[in-house]
Amino acid sequence: MEATAAERYTTGGPGVEPAVSSFPAAFLETVARLGDGTAVIDGDRSVTWNELREQARAVAGGLASLGVGKGDTVALMLNNRLEFFPIDLGVVTLGGVPFSIYQTASPEQIAYVVGDAGAKVAIVEKSFLETFEKAGTAVEHLIVLDGEGGTMSYDDLIATDSDFDDAASTATVELDDTLTLIYTSGTTGPPKGVELTHRNLLGLVSGVDDLIDFPDEGGKIISWLPAAHIAERGAHYYLPLTKGGTVTVCPDPRQIIEFLPQVRPTWFFAVPRVWEKLKAGLETMLASLPDEQREPAQKGLEAAIAKVRLEQAGEEVPAEIAAAAEQMEEQMFAGLRAHLGLDQVAAVNVGAAPTPVEVLEFFHAIGIPVAELWGMSETCGAATVNPPGKVKLGTVGPPMPGVEIRLAEDGEVQVRGSLIMAGYRNLPEKTAETIDDERWLATGDIGEIDEDGYLKIVDRKKELIINAAGKNMSPASIEANLKAASPLIGQAVAVGDARPYNVALIVLDPEYAPAWAAKQGIDAADISSLVENEQVLAAVQEAVDVANAKMSRVEQIKKFKLLPEEWMPGGDELTPTMKLKRRPIADKYDAEIEKLYAK
Repeated sequence: MEATAAERYTTGGPGVEPAVSSFPAAFLETVARLGDGTAVIDGDRSVTWNELREQARAVAGGLASLGVGKGDTVALMLNNRLEFFPIDLGVVTLGGVPFSIYQTASPEQIAYVVGDAGAKVAIVEKSFLETFEKAGTAVEHLIVLDGEGGTMSYDDLIATDSDFDDAASTATVELDDTLTLIYTSGTTGPPKGVELTHRNLLGLVSGVDDLIDFPDEGGKIISWLPAAHIAERGAHYYLPLTKGGTVTVCPDPRQIIEFLPQVRPTWFFAVPRVWEKLKAGLETMLASLPDEQREPAQKGLEAAIAKVRLEQAGEEVPAEIAAAAEQMEEQMFAGLRAHLGLDQVAAVNVGAAPTPVEVLEFFHAIGIPVAELWGMSETCGAATVNPPGKVKLGTVGPPMPGVEIRLAEDGEVQVRGSLIMAGYRNLPEKTAETIDDERWLATGDIGEIDEDGYLKIVDRKKELIINAAGKNMSPASIEANLKAASPLIGQAVAVGDARPYNVALIVLDPEYAPAWAAKQGIDAADISSLVENEQVLAAVQEAVDVANAKMSRVEQIKKFKLLPEEWMPGGDELTPTMKLKRRPIADKYDAEIEKLYAK
């Protein structure tokens, strides 16, 4: 069925043919342009562009001597570190297909993805060697990066062929060759291997570059997400190595907030939870100010948020609100941006999960225009982006250049363009279910498109709550309202499918909650000791009441349960990029949920 004008919005038309033949060819152009400039920084180690090329050439030569060639897959199980860059580059220089395995993967998960990819070579860190070997994979060469074991050391690998011609090898790599595999999280079944081509990722880089004016040199980016996730590869690897930005490695994602003021990035992408934690940290800092400072600071912040809301609504900002916001810009906001390390950003983005609008309003108010983008592994991690200076809060922006979007009859978002994956590895039937004959990709997300072509994501099609009365609801929207109601709430999961009413599992924010408790005179060191405290329960109930006031009666949370432990990325409840694992959560906390529904 052909979509109507209201259901479809296209920008840019067909993607422009990339100016280079492959990602490694684009990298060589960057090397030729920037040479002795700094490419990657990892603690007290760094490499120039020329040095990075030489290291990648050594990896390519060593792998070629092991028989790795065009189309061959190489498994990588590495933390964020400098060596990832030459290793991945070395594989793609051969026309090979590197893919990363999550550091938290079990032996069973490792065995599945390595077998599905058909990898005969794996490069792993010593710390993951035992887990990898337990997987019992059929790799012919197991290369250990930083210690003994396996079949070969990394040092031996890069010393194998000192005369390898990387330029000649790069010339054989073509746009429609597979560049990498991204394995989906697999929370609803075995993970699917998303095959992304050089054309796909160069299209992503071109589209982002059209929207955000990245400097040709001097750009600064932090590598901190798992390389197994498309957001890390696209934002912190393919983009800077194509455009020439210096990458600083953050070895532990939990340290990202500490790295920001050290690096002062020109572009920063983070998942919603990071922005929520930054907001909670600033609110804790403001709350600790003496009364004579805290009250005017709070009023100034409220004025700035009011200004943002009026501007978003297209309404005139009263002079007194504008003046109050401007005064706080000079007195506080500029200092807050410097404190966070976000005072030099050309653009800041959030994605991978819904972000509460109140979080976005907060950062826009203090002069950090966080912009939502939307995509999935199947679209190289992006398909729509809020352009700098034209951000519509509550939307994920219009389509990127060269991308088309439309809505199916049931509201499912469909995407077409150069970013769309080649298909799922070894799953032709699943690929055919997802991509039709006209190359429209069914995303599984329910959305709405406004008169300006900006997309709003309602929720995942399969995650919608349909209560006992048949009412459809978005759990993500309910959860966003809960988290926005109080910084005490770190995580929230709405439950109500086939039930008479909605309940919630709530996890206290592990940083804000103890600080709040101390200010109330409650002696508690962590969230596990707070969940039964009457004052805490009353404060969370107050937040739930605030959230409920923003929702329809059927969406409201009737009961909640505070859980005593923090949810960690890659654990039972969250993916490595901090998305909720809804089915595992429902299984793990089945007893708690049933008690909430007990009479």
